Formats: sequence, structure tokens, C-alpha cells
Amino acid sequence: MTAPRRQATALKTSTQTVKNYENGRSEPKSPRLEAYQRLLNGWAAKYPAHSTHTAPTPAPVAAPQPQVPESFTGPAAPEATEPETAVSVQAAPSRPARPTATSRRPATKKEAKPAVDPRFPHGPLAVLDGDGSAYGVDGIVLVCPATTVPELVEWTLRESGLGAAKLNRYGKDSDPLIVLTAAAAVKLGLPERLEGHEQRRSLRLPEDHPVVKQVARAKWQLTQRGFGPWARIYRKAQGRERQCVQLAILSWDALDERSWPGMSEMEPADIARVLGVYATRVITPRGSTAVSGLELMTALRPPTKPERDEETGNWVSAHNPGSLGTEPMDPAPPEATAEHPVVVNSGWSGGFLNEEAYQWVRPVDLLTDEECVLPFAVGLDLNTAFLAAAARLVVGLSAPDHFRAPTFNPKIPGSWLVDLSHIGLDPRLPSPFTPTGERPTGPAWYQTHTVAYAQELGYDVHPIEAYLRRETGAYLDPWHDRLKTAYVDTLADLGVTKDLSDTEFLAAMERHKQVDPALAAVLAAIKATVKGGVGKLRERPQGRKYKEGERWPALERPTWRPDIRAAVISKARVNMHRKVNNMAKMTGLYPLAVLSDCVVYPSPGDSPLDFLPYAASGKPQPGGFRLGPTPGLAKLEGVQSMLWAVDLMEQGLNPARHIKGGDAVLDEGE
Repeated sequence: MTAPRRQATALKTSTQTVKNYENGRSEPKSPRLEAYQRLLNGWAAKYPAHSTHTAPTPAPVAAPQPQVPESFTGPAAPEATEPETAVSVQAAPSRPARPTATSRRPATKKEAKPAVDPRFPHGPLAVLDGDGSAYGVDGIVLVCPATTVPELVEWTLRESGLGAAKLNRYGKDSDPLIVLTAAAAVKLGLPERLEGHEQRRSLRLPEDHPVVKQVARAKWQLTQRGFGPWARIYRKAQGRERQCVQLAILSWDALDERSWPGMSEMEPADIARVLGVYATRVITPRGSTAVSGLELMTALRPPTKPERDEETGNWVSAHNPGSLGTEPMDPAPPEATAEHPVVVNSGWSGGFLNEEAYQWVRPVDLLTDEECVLPFAVGLDLNTAFLAAAARLVVGLSAPDHFRAPTFNPKIPGSWLVDLSHIGLDPRLPSPFTPTGERPTGPAWYQTHTVAYAQELGYDVHPIEAYLRRETGAYLDPWHDRLKTAYVDTLADLGVTKDLSDTEFLAAMERHKQVDPALAAVLAAIKATVKGGVGKLRERPQGRKYKEGERWPALERPTWRPDIRAAVISKARVNMHRKVNNMAKMTGLYPLAVLSDCVVYPSPGDSPLDFLPYAASGKPQPGGFRLGPTPGLAKLEGVQSMLWAVDLMEQGLNPARHIKGGDAVLDEGE
């Protein structure tokens, strides 16, 4: 019997747990700590020449000084479905030196490292397995003795050393996240699966479930979302002390396969690695990628900041300039949805913004013989097109004001009623003014970027009326910058870097998912965070019981802002049209179809290099599509035969949806 096995037998634990003790990846707790010390000391006395084991002796770590006065307890932004809670976790004991990774897959050369914060020495999250092993970032493994959910919450807050520092000086630290495997869920008394007829994300444990009762008896609370795939368990904040833990149950489909591909097949250590990289580069997950995308906006632009009252000298909560504030804001009627109270209660019938992504197919009778005999249809996809549109995007921060017959100003964000039906463009291109690509038939509501593009094309615009906002700012800039860096860095980890030639870039993109499936999952989650976060800005009512005209929970968020969503999508659609228009001018090429951020061109070869415009120097011509790894640049989406594309077009189907070989489903969030 090997030494770890003998120790495991003596301590009545697993061999792996003992190996974790020896490698410094975890440390025993009382009473096993004392037994382990006695065992090692006994062996050291018996075999002094061979003994190198010493039981770990934790040392306390001092917490950093707060950045705002201790007396400041001002409110943060309220959420739609749960009260604001705050937790400040006590620093966990420091750990002995440990290996940098224990993933079952070799680490890449460049890997995200968790932020160094003495209050959270073990990173933002852990994946708990049924044997009590809690796999964290950077390869660490903690030992969790909890056998009930309340015990797990207490261990997480008091002993685990998990959590993450705030992303903005006026923000809040991220609550620790514990991800439960199916075995861990069952050990804690939870069902392995949630069954029901509702949508999976809407399923919850019933109020009389034993675990829900356990939580209540221990004087912990659940948010209004209840105990579902993502559960938040909290106690009311005590001053600046946060007491809140986020749970995610893997076997309840907490991690959607569309946003987190391949995660269901991964081992707990690899799941921790994927989520840890995402948490370090984006944010600790708090729900779906859409929820995380929205939470990231608030985390980077907190609604309040501490400010000293000049009269009393006390610290108070004040509005943080550039943020959306703490109160929800009703949209202008044309910016709302048909079921919104401002529409139903006012009897509004003046139409709505229709700023959506492209779903356009060129009429088959506008194909030329020269195009039809080309052998290939090649799809280009713009990297995170919505993210590129969010860069330096000025949006409204205050409530909308109504104006009649205003002079158009492209610098003022808002909604304009304008007649653009007189603008006739080449029918081989989609109209830039409608999602269908069809020419407008009369006056309609448009976001500022759409109207500004009509001016850019040389046409006069005369708004009939408008809803405009006086206070403006680039609210999404920090969100854009953080997600762009996360996207570019993760692609670079997968071998797709900015210094590659176009030929090398295409080759690297062809193989990047096989380089490291774990990081490929991170990349997919980052992209889903962008689209989902934008979609959440106009979250619709959920559930069959909703009645038109009632307020729904999402409306209570300051981040329920359909006008900001419209601004992002309008700019993204205009960006796409500008590129296809420039391509037509430079090359005489016209697209077959466009779907959101994907465009399909007829091509003499099976590569974008066969039709993209390049200067004599070999550099891409400015204004058209360019290949590259950064947001807004293009990559190959897929290649099919031209006959295949024409056949779909004749059936009224969109080749851009299927060019990849599957369905490029248009998903703007939940």
C-alpha cells in the first residue's frame, strides 16, 4: 500500500484528498487536521531520515483598507427580481505554495490568472463535486465538509476564501459562486434534475421542498427567483458586510450548451478553469450569459458613489455621473413594446421603432448570369458586431422629451419620426432603413444612427417629431472595452493573434476550437454575453399569466432601456450596409443575403481571399470587409456551392442562416 493510501485509510478519507494535502492544493479541517498532524509527527519520529511531510499551518492575511468611509452605506442600483445584498467575506487563511494548474488538459502558454486580492485568495468561484472536493481557479482544490445547503453557504462565506474584487471603485465585490455537479446536488439533498412543463430556466423547487425549508430555518433567504438553476442565498447586509452566495446547479442546465459549448462533458476541474477564465476576464457569472452581460454594465458603471454632504459632513449616496442611476425610467411610447404600460395606458397608436438586425435575401431575379456561374457562395461573419457598434456609442441618460418638427442633429440620441421612403438605393443591396432590407413605404420611427446614415448618403431628412434626451454619454464604453479585451485575449490564447497575415488568420481560425476546447467555450460565452446583454436591455414579459398593460419585473431595472438596445442594433446594421455599399463601389460585387452579422457573397474561389479587395501593396482596401480577430473585422463563416445558395433563395430561405452547415440562429438575448 502506497503512503497516500495508508494515510487515507488512517484518516478515513480518499487517496486524492491526501494527495491534495501533500501538494498544498487543499488543507485539512478539524478534527481531521489534528489527526493528520499526529500521523505525520508519528511518522517523522519513526522515520526521521525519510520524513519530509509537515502539516499545513495556515497564517492569517490582513484585509485591505476600504476605499470609501466605513460609515458609508449608501444604496446601490436595485434589481428587478431581488433585493440588493452585500457581503464582505473575511479573508481566508493563506495557503502553502501550490502548482499553477491541475486541469486534466495541458494548460496553454498564456492563461488568465485570477486577480490577486488577499481577501479572496482562492479566486471567484469553485465547482463542488460529490466527494467534497471544491475545484477552484488556477488548479486549486479545497475540501468542503458541508452536507446541507446552509452549511455550504456558511463554509463559502466563512472559510472558502472565495469572491472577487469590484470592477469599479464605486461598485461592489462579486459574491462567491459555487457550481454544483449532479453528485454534489444530490449529496446536499437536491434533486438531480428539475422536472416540469415550464421552460427549463423558469423551473424552481417548490416552497415545501426540504432544502427550501432548511434555508429558511437557518435564517437565510432566497430571492424572488426562488431555488432554480441559479439560486442566490443571502441575509440582509449588516452595514458594509455582504452575506450572499450564488449557486449554479449543472444538472439543472445552469450552463446553456449554446453559450457554454462542451461544458456538459467536462470534468469539474476543467469547468472551474473555464468559468474562472470567464470570471477573471468578464465577470463572475450570476446567471445566463445574458444576465451576466447586463450585470457587467452595472458593475462597470455603478449608479451611485459616496459623497460628503457639505452641511452635515456625513457621507451620503450620490448619483454617479455617466451611469443610468438607481431608478427605472419609462421609455418614449415609440421605443416601448406593444404590451408596455406607457403604450396600453395612453392608447398610443403612432408606431414603434423597428431597429432590428438584418434578415434579407436578394431577389433571385436580380442575380446576373455571371454571378450564377460562379462556383462558390462564401459567408463572412463580423466578429461581435454588436460589441463593435457599442464602441464610443453616445446614448441617452435622462428621460425622453417630446419635440415637434425638430431639426435633425446626428449628435443627439433619440427616436425620430421621418419619411425616408423617397430614398431609392440599388435593389441589389438591402435598404439600410429596415431589417428586411425592403424600401420604407412612408414615415416611420428611426434611431439617430439610421437617420444620420441617410444624411451621410446625401439625402435631406426632415423629422416630423422626435423623442430626444438632453443628458447623454458613452455609457457602454467600459463594457465594450472589457469585453473587447476578453475576446481578443481569448482568441490569442487559441493561436489567433493580431500579427497574422490574412492567410494565416484563416488557417488559425480553422483550427482554433481544437487548440483548447475549454478556452473555446470561454470564447463562445464571451460572444453570447455581448448579444445576450444587448437583448436584456429590452427583456419582454415571461410566463403565460402575463396580461398586456401590466408591469413585469424587468421594468423595475434602470437597465431596462430599449432605446439603448435600438442604438446598438441601428449602428450595427448601418455599419453592415456601409461595408456592402463600399464593396459594391470598389469591386462591383453584391451580396446574396445578410443575416445579422453574416453576409454571403458569390465567389470564384472557396476563400474570402478570392473576392475581398486588396491594394497593390497587398493591404486590404479601407471601407470594405477586412479579415482579422478584433470586433468588427471579419472571419470566414462557411462555404457552399453557388447552386446550393440559389436553390435556397428560390425557396425563400436565407443562405446566410445555413452557410455554416447548420443554423446560424439569430439570438439577441433572452
